[in-house]
Amino acid sequence: MTQLVERLPLLKRAAQTVLTPSPEPPSPASVVEALLECEKAAKKSKQRYEFKELIGTWRLCFITGTKKTRQRAGIVMGSGRYLPRWVKIQLSYSPATASEVPAETEAIAGQMHNFVQFGSLQFALTGPAKFLPVKNILAFDFTRMSVKCFGIKLYDGFIRGGEQSEAQFYGKPVKNQAFFAYFLVTPEAIAARGRGGGLALWGKVND
Repeated sequence: MTQLVERLPLLKRAAQTVLTPSPEPPSPASVVEALLECEKAAKKSKQRYEFKELIGTWRLCFITGTKKTRQRAGIVMGSGRYLPRWVKIQLSYSPATASEVPAETEAIAGQMHNFVQFGSLQFALTGPAKFLPVKNILAFDFTRMSVKCFGIKLYDGFIRGGEQSEAQFYGKPVKNQAFFAYFLVTPEAIAARGRGGGLALWGKVND
């Protein structure tokens, strides 16, 4: 836990970089090193989080490529970068309102909203989510999409058989779903490893 405590200030500062401009943000190499050490410490201590700690809006600020993309690009394992401020990508988590988790599962039902903005173009993907506290894993599936340009709605509805996927989501095993394995959850920042192997760091967006 000592490593985790020592790395928290750096990660919290890095997580706020796209929200509050900093003249000297932590170097990408130091952020990756801190993320890896926190992930290792969380596994060793068997830290468990609760879904309610994720509820809110988080802006993506730092990512590393997946194992596959790093191998293709010839980049060393663990390299990463900050997202530019003009790219706005936010995740929002909220309790489920309609769907129910089967009684035999230990998952906590929720909803996930992914907002992406490039200039005047906005994409919003939403769908069901389920959190497994034992492994700090949050599985999700984007089943609906809305698209706006200059405030004008271009599309709003299900995508890729979304209605059926939404109905079957909670009954499917996590191994067959997209997911994040969280190893850091604080009021200011969260961090996780995706199914593809990449790391990501988000900063809390204050309402």
